[in-house]
Amino acid sequence: MSVYIPENYNSLLSIYDTQKSIGLLHRIFEDNLAANLNLNRVSAPLFVRKDSGINDNLNGYERPVEFEILHADGTAQIVHSLAKWKRLALKRYNFFPGKGLYTDMNAVRRDEEILDNLHSVYVDQWDWEKVILPSDRNLDYLKSTVMDIVQALSDTQKTMKSIYPALNRVPDISTEVSFITSQELEDMYPDLTPKEREHEYVKDHATTFIIGIGGKLASGKPHDGRAPDYDDWDLNGDIIVWDSLLDCPLELSSMGIRVDPEALDRQLSLAGCDDRRELPYHQMLLNGELPLTIGGGIGQSRVSMLLLGKAHIGEVQASIWDKETQDECREHNIMLL
Repeated sequence: MSVYIPENYNSLLSIYDTQKSIGLLHRIFEDNLAANLNLNRVSAPLFVRKDSGINDNLNGYERPVEFEILHADGTAQIVHSLAKWKRLALKRYNFFPGKGLYTDMNAVRRDEEILDNLHSVYVDQWDWEKVILPSDRNLDYLKSTVMDIVQALSDTQKTMKSIYPALNRVPDISTEVSFITSQELEDMYPDLTPKEREHEYVKDHATTFIIGIGGKLASGKPHDGRAPDYDDWDLNGDIIVWDSLLDCPLELSSMGIRVDPEALDRQLSLAGCDDRRELPYHQMLLNGELPLTIGGGIGQSRVSMLLLGKAHIGEVQASIWDKETQDECREHNIMLL
């Protein structure tokens, strides 16, 4: 476990104002996001059936939390994300192209490899998904959507600063987005790991979108893991901003244009996941029965950290931490919720 304590760090807000501001921030950002992307809020599940194929497999090794339900057959899994469920919901709720949904997603990732300032076993996201046309499956549409999300973040920050003047000490989010592919990053920094490449690039490009996550690069390795059955690996990416307080890149969103039947067929083969072809969700996708969509997740706690000038994710969410983390934070007056 690792905790980084910025020099002379003190919370800009009291614990009371922190709790109040988190709720306000959520409401403001949701309104901005919904307006910019034309989204409606919906209710979403905390768990799904294990045999449905709807749960997100993430990198393929993370174990979902499972449990039996007394009066229901089968095993339930707490969701890792709602990437697949959202696409089904758009079909069930009869959303038309240009319209989408967003929801609160809460998850437990018990196999999180690192617990530190940015990583917790509890995950809270704004999950969103939008129906698109075949002509929208291109990089220009992806980039335009990224800029709409960044603008929603910037507008939210401006409003929060007007309400809490102490937050004017937090640097403004840059709305100048630098777009770069994961292959271009590897070519620029061939001797660095993907995370080291992100650090070197984002420190000079305060708001960055890295395109192309999941497929193998020229080195034979992907920039990062991504399940083969939701994002199109050629049309996805991560929104990353520079956190000047922690002096590191901060990933706020993983998103992308979703697989169509051809992309799913190709990526299942590349990932060695052909067994998923028989699952109900994947059958619907391969048969072209689901709408074409774009979607992603935006980290609620990470956005709160950034906009409220917090040093540790535990200051804006309630989770479980090891004793070393608790002691270190207590010693430096960092209050974990």
